[in-house]
Amino acid sequence: MSLKQQIDADIKKAMLAKEKEALTALRSIKSLILLAETESGAAAELTNDQEVKLLSKAAKQRRESAEVFGTQGRADLQEKEVFELSIIEKYLPKQLSEEELKAKIQEIITETGASSLADLGKVMGIASKSLAGAADGKLISALVKQLLS
Repeated sequence: MSLKQQIDADIKKAMLAKEKEALTALRSIKSLILLAETESGAAAELTNDQEVKLLSKAAKQRRESAEVFGTQGRADLQEKEVFELSIIEKYLPKQLSEEELKAKIQEIITETGASSLADLGKVMGIASKSLAGAADGKLISALVKQLLS
């Protein structure tokens, strides 16, 4: 079952259960997918990697918005963003813990033969592709820099 079909099924469940907040979050995810599919030059169906990238971007936006609302003292809006983030995360691959991520990055560093910060680009290129959706890009970058220095 594709992500789009899964979301459609979950939208129906939310409608039947009268879960208004979940329905709103699911519809926003579906609209992101439909927009991506109808962009000029896009294929009719999104690949799994494209779906993960799209959802990761949406999750990152929700996380940042929740953080901003929290600093501004807008708990009502922060709760809404956190709830939508929890819905989006259901469709994302399991996020790696920091220890698991460090181990994977260390493997990549060993494979590429990187030894200093001069090799950062080489390691980041491979790490970004292989760990896409499994961890935040900022965290990947920070750990690569830490392990190479």
